[in-house]
Amino acid sequence: MASSPLSAPRAAVRVQAPGRLHLGFIDPSGSLGRRFGSIGLVIDGFETELELRHAGRDALQAETPEAQAELPRAAQHLAALRERSGRREPLALRLRRVLPAHAGFGSGTQLALALGRAFACVHGLDTPTATLAQWLGRGRRSGIGIAGFDAGGLLVDGGPGRDGQPAQLLSRIELPAAWRVIVVLDARMRGLCGEPERAAIAALPALPQADAADISHQVLMRMLPGAAGDDFGAFAAGLNRVQQRLGEHFAPAQAGSAWTSAAVGRLMRCWGGQGADAAALGQSSWGPTGFAIVPSETAAHALVAAARAAGVLDDALECRVVGARRGGARITQAGDER
Repeated sequence: MASSPLSAPRAAVRVQAPGRLHLGFIDPSGSLGRRFGSIGLVIDGFETELELRHAGRDALQAETPEAQAELPRAAQHLAALRERSGRREPLALRLRRVLPAHAGFGSGTQLALALGRAFACVHGLDTPTATLAQWLGRGRRSGIGIAGFDAGGLLVDGGPGRDGQPAQLLSRIELPAAWRVIVVLDARMRGLCGEPERAAIAALPALPQADAADISHQVLMRMLPGAAGDDFGAFAAGLNRVQQRLGEHFAPAQAGSAWTSAAVGRLMRCWGGQGADAAALGQSSWGPTGFAIVPSETAAHALVAAARAAGVLDDALECRVVGARRGGARITQAGDER
């Protein structure tokens, strides 16, 4: 694969790839023949960050215990990138930090794409993100992580295409600047992934076409117009309905609950009692991470304070208030702190 003036090789690259919340599938059972279709939101405050540079010999290093645990997977990605591209120069990888694994942030996809983009940059390769995702086996159900790596925002995709083609992005909207997201983490638990995830999806009954139609209607006529027009009430009503439908559908794979973490579920039920459009609540993917999207920073801190006062904020939970991220991954020269 040849380089071009727009992709001159770099000696060293830093990539900071954002986390995302998976807000739900549109039609996981494919009632019209096309499965999945995803809704997602890229957020600030959570990143995978790595540096890749040319070196005299291969070297893989990690700066945190969590990053150390991801080095074997990073090594597999490097091997796949070399096989696909034919470029085998020795490289030094420093994995500085990673997204929480199996928690609903898309950690596997962001690690793969961050390394893939860094590999392309140091070799001067014009390789689209969707191609990198295919090389590394990502995007087989959802395209939100792939689109979010490039652009950020509130995203909707139409589900994977034929022959394993990544899902096409259908809509991208930037949330109003004042809106905030309370991200609720439960480090004691992990969501489903890999073969257990595939088995769980296969064992679920088909989502009725009427439910998929309702989800589609909520997305098209409430969530997207609400986000585009700064109508928080419409957005929250739509997303809450989507999460209700999907929580019921996926509950049999989560011990009969819409929530992987019982502590997160208690907190979300408390916040849900504040009013139908006070917050857009849900679980990201298989959890255990929960979220509450609210119209302002003030509203976010008020919800957290109310939960503490009511005694429903488990001491083991961590709440972070972040914004929606309007851009995708940041790619810079390693050592450039701008």
